[in-house]
Amino acid sequence: MSTDAVAGLEADRSLLGRTSTADRLADVLRSRITEGYFAPGTRLSEEAIGGALGVSRNTLREAFRLLTHERLLVHELNRGVFVRALTAEDVADLYRVRRLVECSIVRAITSPLGEALAPARAAVEAGEDAAKRGAWRELGTADIHFHQALGTLAGSPRVDELMRGVLAELRLVFHVMVDPQPFHEPYLTRNRQILTALENGHGLRAETLLGSYLKDAERQLLAAYRDSSL
Repeated sequence: MSTDAVAGLEADRSLLGRTSTADRLADVLRSRITEGYFAPGTRLSEEAIGGALGVSRNTLREAFRLLTHERLLVHELNRGVFVRALTAEDVADLYRVRRLVECSIVRAITSPLGEALAPARAAVEAGEDAAKRGAWRELGTADIHFHQALGTLAGSPRVDELMRGVLAELRLVFHVMVDPQPFHEPYLTRNRQILTALENGHGLRAETLLGSYLKDAERQLLAAYRDSSL
């Protein structure tokens, strides 16, 4: 684990409070994975994380168990807990789920959306700002937040939960891109186009744009997996 990752967890300590639970701790660790702080294959130190967040070993192990169930972590006997490394098959399955869920959500939009799009709008603007600063990890996080915001348009807590897990796994996939800039940057314009379509109530247009977006992203990521295995 890097010192930046541990320092980030120390900043999250206040979020847990004295009545912290394994669920809240899992939320913190999932957010850190989504934000790109933990790369696939990283061993998660019970001592470092427990010390940074001020939680007991039992609480931490329960949080690890929850995230293992979500396929974000893996426990290796006599070695410890590691951030999961996804396969090309995982990538294909994640994008299959995304097409089923995200495209159906935007397709249902038939009238202009106002405040409901505020989180999506904020994510697009955050991504554009990150690109100007060359902060590519932040850009990847903003992209994930944009798609999480699309998920919230379904108005379903269950869909929200599903998307949180899917997009956290997706962040582990992003690490396969050696140079994140040429991968993430072109999708900024595409996010803006999808947002504009939804602002105008053109759900079918948004679905077409999003379907093409997801197809291209999957193709690029699978190509990167093939290259990394050579």
